[in-house]
Formats: sequence, structure tokens, C-alpha cells
Amino acid sequence: SVHVDVDGRSVEVGIERLHLEQDAGKSLHDQHPSMSFVDLNRSGCALMEIVSKPDMRSSKQAQAYVTKLRTILRYLGTCDGDMEKGNLRADVNVSVCRPGDYEKFRETGSFDHLGTRCEIKNVNSIKAVQMAIAYESRRQVEILEGGGVIKQETRLWDPAKGETRSMRSKEEAHDYRYFPDPDLVPVVLTEEWIQRIAKSLPEDPTARRDRFVADYKIPKYDANLLTAEK
Repeated sequence: SVHVDVDGRSVEVGIERLHLEQDAGKSLHDQHPSMSFVDLNRSGCALMEIVSKPDMRSSKQAQAYVTKLRTILRYLGTCDGDMEKGNLRADVNVSVCRPGDYEKFRETGSFDHLGTRCEIKNVNSIKAVQMAIAYESRRQVEILEGGGVIKQETRLWDPAKGETRSMRSKEEAHDYRYFPDPDLVPVVLTEEWIQRIAKSLPEDPTARRDRFVADYKIPKYDANLLTAEK
């Protein structure tokens, strides 16, 4: 899990899983008014995908989470986090629900309480994450309050118009037709190896911030600024 501070309180965001892929390249939808371009410059490069649990309840929380995650990755040296270069991108899932339904989800674990979600692909700045969520949540609320139904789909963020637009209907996991790869041998990680790696990691940005506050008696706000970059 990753802990973020938003509006004076700590929010815990769970990590569902982290897996490695090969970058397939990317589609560019904001370079031309009527055409999409395909950029294959990064295709084949190692791509780390981090899947988060639905623990964020506002655009500010999502913004803080991506910011914190980027800081951690930079500290570890696994990613430079340059979103403007496409080195870090966010796929943002948004759903809205009635008051009290999120608490029911936390109690039961049933996604039925969260409403139908839409995924906004390849959001390429932290500000755009906040703006896309704010727009998409308003769009869904207006549809529901007008008696409509949310369609599960993949959408794009249009920074010029400040809105999301439909790209394709959303596939479920079974639509990808995953199957086990018989040529991949099992990878067994020993506890000793895991502990050795853990001990070699640099100081976590949150731990460094708290140490600065405790050792140097400086305000938490100042400590956040000092530890935002390694």
C-alpha cells in the first residue's frame, strides 16, 4: 500500500498487483484534428504496470497518489517519472455511486456497490489526472441523474477541449484471451533473496520526511518539499 496525505488526513491506497510487460507503443490522439498517430519508439521496452485498488475517492487523492508513486519510483531509480516524455502514464478508472455505497463496498468487497466504471487511457500529466477525473465524474453523475445508464467503455482525455470522449467499448479480462505460456519456467524467489534486496533499497521518501521532521524540527510542509526529489 501507499500512504498519501490529503487535506490533513492520511489515505491508504492498496496495490492490487505489479507486473512486467513489453511496451506495445502508443496512440497519439492530440496531434491532429482528424487523425490518430502511432508511436512505436518505445515498443519492446520493459513496461511496469502497477494496478491500484479502488481506494481513492476524489481527484485530489488520485493526484496525490500518482505524485507519491512517482517520487518512490524516482528514489528507487526504476523510472525517471517524466510524464511529458511518456515515461510514466496513468490509466484512470472512474465510477460514481450513491452516498453510503462506498462504505458497503468496503464492508462486503462487492464491486456491485461502486457503479459502472469507465477507463481513461494514457493520461500524461498529474494535472490532467485531476482534470480528467473531475470531468468524468461530473459526466457520469449527469447521465445517472438524467435517468440514463453508464456504459462501460474506454475513453480518451482531450486536453484541448478539457473533456473525455469515447474510444471503444471496454473489454473484460476474458476478452483478452489470456492463456498460460508453456515456455515460461517458474521463478522462485527465496525469502533470503527478498530480504537482501529490501535491505539494499534507499531510504523511503516518507521515512526521510519523517526523519527530517524529527531530527531537524522543521515543519512537515518544508520536509515534504525537501524530500520530493531524491
